[in-house]
This record gives sequence, structure tokens and C-alpha cells, in this order.
Amino acid sequence: MSLFAIATLMPAALIALGVAFGGAATALGLLYMTVLVALLDQLVAREAVNADPQAEFPGSTALLAVLGGVHFALLGLAVWAVAGPGTLGLAERALIGIAVGLASGQISHPVAHELIHKPARALRLMGRLIYTSLLIGHHASAHLRVHHVHVGSDGDPNSPTLGQGFYHFVLRAAPGSFRAGLAAETAMLARAGRPVWRHPYLLYVGGGAGCILAAGLAFGPAGALVYLVICIYAQTQIYLSDYVQHYGLRRKTGANGTLDPVGPQHSWNAPHWFSSALTLNAPRHSDHHVTPSRAYPALQLRRADMPMLPRPLPVMAAIALFPPLWRRIMDKRAARWA
Repeated sequence: MSLFAIATLMPAALIALGVAFGGAATALGLLYMTVLVALLDQLVAREAVNADPQAEFPGSTALLAVLGGVHFALLGLAVWAVAGPGTLGLAERALIGIAVGLASGQISHPVAHELIHKPARALRLMGRLIYTSLLIGHHASAHLRVHHVHVGSDGDPNSPTLGQGFYHFVLRAAPGSFRAGLAAETAMLARAGRPVWRHPYLLYVGGGAGCILAAGLAFGPAGALVYLVICIYAQTQIYLSDYVQHYGLRRKTGANGTLDPVGPQHSWNAPHWFSSALTLNAPRHSDHHVTPSRAYPALQLRRADMPMLPRPLPVMAAIALFPPLWRRIMDKRAARWA
């Protein structure tokens, strides 16, 4: 657990140092999230190890709760540092904003993802609030009610097809997941006979609007704009994660029209040790879909029956921004799993 804690908490500490001291220190968080993570993955030889899948990790939930609190503090600090009346220069403010956007998409997203899978109501609510603060609250519903049910099929807006570029994917996934999650939650509400005010989309939309309003009231139009830009940047990381982890992997439809069960062959994985710790084992994505209740430290990685990315997940996400290069690297690999 110590590696998870160090890897995930360090960016917030470095970003806070940058805000406090300015100058070259404002680049520390961004350098950590990009250069250092990539170097540690590539230059430090460390074999991927599977923990006992039956083991209990009591500290794992506590770390999620701490990281949830850090997320809200860091997001508020970023808006203040970038849009507020501080002494940071334009370049320094930009470095802080980019670093927080990366941390929100690559750390806060896995934290929220783990929390919405927890049985405890308070933890699930924290996960929803993290997504809501990033103006993508509906992801909490779409992930559970749509993505896990229809992954690898046309029923899931967040499962890209072979040959689909990232930009085409995100234009479909962003509105598609919002609508699909809304339909699923509305249907569940009707079946349960619950009143409309229990609809989670009221939290997602109302909470998101409240966050924008709060940033605007605190720091004027610049505050609202900075908040929006950071959230959109974080959302891009979230959609990149779905794109990379499911690109071109499709479930077959049986003779009776039902989809094959979700298996390890329906998600891309990566064995790289430090980026896995940074993202709470998100690159062990196959095992999460097969056993979604398994705690993140116990997620398993098997090279034999799980599709493997050729580079760490953050690196592949950067490559996905260049569709011709992405397809040259990934299309043949995805075709082997068809």
C-alpha cells in the first residue's frame, strides 16, 4: 500500500509547493506526472506482481478517502492559484492548471472509479461528488449501469470500434454516455417507484452548475473559465482512458442474440509498475471487468489471456491523440483478439 500512497499523494504535494514558491517549482507537478512517471516505468526494472486475490487490504479504502479529500482541496487551490490575485506569472499559472488537470484525470478519476464500486453509501457518494466536481458526474451512472453491462458492444458508447480515432470516439462517447446513463437511471427509478427528486442526475447537473457558480462568485468570470478548462482537460483524460483500455476489442453475439460474457480478452492492460501505482492499478483493467468488486491492490495481471499495451497507459493515451500513429501501433494488435 505504501507505493500506492506515495505515487498518488506526491503530485498534490508538488503542486502545492509550486503554488507556494512559484518559479521553477510550478513545473514540479507536471514533470512528475509526465517525465518522471515515464522514466520510472521504463528505466526501473520491476516485475509485475499479483497480490493474493483473497487478501484484505484495509488501508486501501482509507487511502481512497484521503485522496478524495485531496482532490477537492487541490481543485480549489488550482482555481485560486490560476484565476486569483496571486503573484504567479502567466506561465506559472498555466503549469499549475495543466498539472491539476492531469492529476484530476489520472488520479482523481481512478479514485472516484474505485469509490463508486464500494458497497458503503458514503463512499459511493464521495465518488459521485468527485465526478460531479469535474462536471462529468453522469460517468458514475454510465460506468456502472451501461459500461459494465454493455462493454465491448454497440450498446456502450465508451467502447471504441477498430479503426475509430479518438476525436471521433469522444464526440460520440461524451453525449452518448450522458444519455445512456440518464436512461438507465430513469428506468431504475421507475422500477423502484422512487420520487423524481431521488434521481442522481439532479446531483450531477445541479452540483456541476453549483461548482461553476462558486468559482465565478469567488474569482469572477476568470474563475469560472479556469474551472471549466481544468474540468474539460480532466474529462479528456477520462475519455482517453476508456478509449485506450477498450480499443477494438468486441464481444461476440451468440445465436440467441445475447452477448458473450465479459472476459479478460475484452480490455487492454499494462504491466508497468509506477504508472499502475499512480492510477491505482487501472491498467489491470481486464480483471476489474471480470471481478468488479475486487479491491484495486488485488487486481490480477496475466499476460497469457489478457491483451497487453506495448507502452504504459499514460504514454498510450498521449499516442491516441495522433490517430494515424495510434492505428499503426494498435490495429494489428487488436485484430489478433477479434
